[in-house]
Amino acid sequence: MLSNPAAKYRPFPAIHLPDRQWPSRSITAPPIWMSTDLRDGNQALFEPMNVERKMRMFRTLCEIGVKEIEVAFPSASQTDFDFVRSLIEGGHIPDDVTIEVLTQAREHLIRRTMESLRGARRAIVHVYNATAQPFRDIVFGMSKTEVVNMAVDAVKLIKQLAAEQPNTEWVLEYSPEAFSTTELDFAREICDAVTAAWGATPENKVILNLPATVEAATPNVYADQIEWMHRHLARRDSVILSLHPHNDRGTAVAAAELGIMAGADRVEGCLFGNGERTGNVDLVTLALNLYTQGIAPGLDFSDINAIARTAEHCTGLPIHPRHPYVGDLVFTAFSGSHQDAIKKGFAAQKPDAMWNVPYMPVDPADLGRGYDSVIRVNSQSGKGGVAYLLETEYGIVMPRRLQVAFSAEVQRHTDRHGGEMSAADLWTLFSGTYLTHESSVYYVEHHLFEHGKAQGIRLTIAIDGVPHLLTGEGNGPIDAAVHALQGAGIDVQVRSYEERSLRASEHAGDAQACAFIELAPAGGGAEQYGVGMDGNIVTASIKALLSGVNRLDDACRPAISAKAA
Repeated sequence: MLSNPAAKYRPFPAIHLPDRQWPSRSITAPPIWMSTDLRDGNQALFEPMNVERKMRMFRTLCEIGVKEIEVAFPSASQTDFDFVRSLIEGGHIPDDVTIEVLTQAREHLIRRTMESLRGARRAIVHVYNATAQPFRDIVFGMSKTEVVNMAVDAVKLIKQLAAEQPNTEWVLEYSPEAFSTTELDFAREICDAVTAAWGATPENKVILNLPATVEAATPNVYADQIEWMHRHLARRDSVILSLHPHNDRGTAVAAAELGIMAGADRVEGCLFGNGERTGNVDLVTLALNLYTQGIAPGLDFSDINAIARTAEHCTGLPIHPRHPYVGDLVFTAFSGSHQDAIKKGFAAQKPDAMWNVPYMPVDPADLGRGYDSVIRVNSQSGKGGVAYLLETEYGIVMPRRLQVAFSAEVQRHTDRHGGEMSAADLWTLFSGTYLTHESSVYYVEHHLFEHGKAQGIRLTIAIDGVPHLLTGEGNGPIDAAVHALQGAGIDVQVRSYEERSLRASEHAGDAQACAFIELAPAGGGAEQYGVGMDGNIVTASIKALLSGVNRLDDACRPAISAKAA
């Protein structure tokens, strides 16, 4: 590093706004939310989502309550174009959801983009061009006038092509790319030219999206820029002012919050902050920050674990265990003093009182998280920790959430019996909890068969000692087994699945594979893990599925008993 960074870097200049209003304001209502998980987030993935993952992500966003979703850059690839067509032609877009697509301000790309939207009920066409000085001078070699003309010509073409598809309700969105490093006077000039070219009115508003394409200053500077634009734009009553903060300085959430205080109406981002470089703004954190201040965000995160697992599956990116509100360890206290304060807080908390538990900014139950893992044995407990001993002595490498769940079992055991637990004690407890515990549903045998492109299974299980032959089909053996169990009234969802090789030992016999399945009742409820061991990985997986069924809450027991009867 340079000993004198001033020789190479210069600080971002302050905005002259001596009468700024945003510092004295509070957020009182949520913004309009726009998810770009399927576009900005997807293009940042090492392996972009396939059609199945895109569709799963789209449906999840709709279920959460996101009403505007940027689904593709249809002129960039045939894959993106086809996905837009599949959403429209397949009738996958709810009536209260508007899809959005992105295009550069170039004629052939705009025409291709508009063609992708043919037949849509309502669509946002998001057009952009770069406006900051380094782009004008270095990348494109264009004058300010040429940059303005490029944006205006693009808007006029979109308006012309929109008129040719009168059955679609069209909304224009314009982004001066790299707004946060563009001269404010010029950003206003090009935005005003765009709204004039479109003919923006209070009944036909234009979305002006002001991105921190590369976060270059502290959040207060971005807020100043937003307030300056908010106060100086022409046709402000005909504009939806939108934010698109990136996280290069690690302050995208703060920038978005201050930008809302400064007059913005809308925020673009990704569920868990995925995006180019350090990512887009994290919509989950932003929304739940509002929630903890008594503001309903308008998004449903009451089953945050399911949303997190979906995001991990679709993106291939793990969520950090200490991610705000969502991480697997975020509601877990290892410190003795923290545990003591939390215990006392829970004891004092009244059901109808304002939330006031130390170290807990939000009630885990509001996010569908249980209290069992809040206070538990830490991984350093005993001789090397629970997970360490089971791995080194017995070859069992538990998933992180299973470590959380099993540590709670260890805590309950030590609370009842006291004393130190040896590795053998831990194995006995683990085996009794997940492998050989008294079961109402247990595995007998299975046979797989192919049925077209589907995987079929004939599964024999015993329910309270009574054998049942079940048949199911799915996209793989586990999915087929889940569908087969529905024939016995057992309806569950698989939240996550992992498998590990396991060395043969006196404890595991000849088992070569260990499967871990995280389940939840289909009708909702707390998750439980199941574990299965066998020389055959499919058999181990089915045993894990049944282990999880036996450990689920009573939510599925009445159905099991009734079906068995």
